[in-house]
Amino acid sequence: MKIGIFDPYLDTLGGGEKYILTIASCLVDKHEVFLFWDDVSILNKASLRFNINFDKLKLVRNIFNAGENILKRRQETKKYDVIIYVSDGSIPFLFAKKNILLFQFPVNWVDGNRFLTKIKIKRIDKIICYSNFVKRYLDKTFGINSVVLNPAIDTIRTRDVKKENIILSVGRFTKALNIKKQEVLLKIFKENYKNIFLGWKLVIAGSVLEQDKQYITDLKKTVGNYPIEIYGNASHAQLVSFYQKAKIYWHAAGYGEDLQKHPELAEHFGISTVEAMGAGAVPVVINAGGQREIVKNRENGFLWNSLDELIEKTKLLMSDERLWAKMSQLAVRRAGDFAGNRFYDELYRILNL
Repeated sequence: MKIGIFDPYLDTLGGGEKYILTIASCLVDKHEVFLFWDDVSILNKASLRFNINFDKLKLVRNIFNAGENILKRRQETKKYDVIIYVSDGSIPFLFAKKNILLFQFPVNWVDGNRFLTKIKIKRIDKIICYSNFVKRYLDKTFGINSVVLNPAIDTIRTRDVKKENIILSVGRFTKALNIKKQEVLLKIFKENYKNIFLGWKLVIAGSVLEQDKQYITDLKKTVGNYPIEIYGNASHAQLVSFYQKAKIYWHAAGYGEDLQKHPELAEHFGISTVEAMGAGAVPVVINAGGQREIVKNRENGFLWNSLDELIEKTKLLMSDERLWAKMSQLAVRRAGDFAGNRFYDELYRILNL
């Protein structure tokens, strides 16, 4: 089969992009797969970031660029057996034999009852999202029954790697959609360092685009003399090393936001949370969004509702080695639910290929 894939956020190379490129790498095993993108360097960058081989994946001109002639787009999409389109909230006209729409986050601002939207949705064979959190909002917005395909998670080997007193947080550095709140975590660590976090280090890592470089620059300026390390566009090898050494994992996306009005500001799933758990780091993450589907509170990690809870639960893990060890083992076990061939098998079943 001839399969085409489009992701408008591809150059961010974040968790969502790892998700769609993992789909591509699964499909290219049995099919001819094309990626609609104009920057020919993107696959090399993605391979370095995610440690995935994309040699069989082919790039073609991006027919979904703004201003592209609708008739030309119709003509081109008809050449494909399957089109997988990652939506930013917009619904395109797709004309492949099978058309798949993929949502990474809730799009509550979209009027799903508009006549044109309903016409476009009728041409879509299946709508996929990667958490029940996102599904709940999508189904309400569009009056559909979307399908959940949880992301694939890499298994990170920790044998012979000694854990260190490191608290880790991984996520894109941005002030745009899906803000990770790194500045909140940094501030909490600094303010409580002498009384609580003495002898520990905070590591914050993630991807950063050109337009967001000022944000990470401003973060670095606030570090001072504290044991805080910030890594923009960390390589895959660096991230693996951070996961292997970290004892505790922090996540705060959605903190301080009105998540009833703007659920898209919560973590949509939590790929980095699961990756950290797979390496034995115990998650202490905000009780919102997709994190609730991953972490079972007080069993394989902690969910928090306030910064005081974040501090209290982190302190508990730091002071009780036996508790940390037990929860670390259960975190690894939980991460295993998202590893292996599970993603590959579910993908082919959902797409009916």
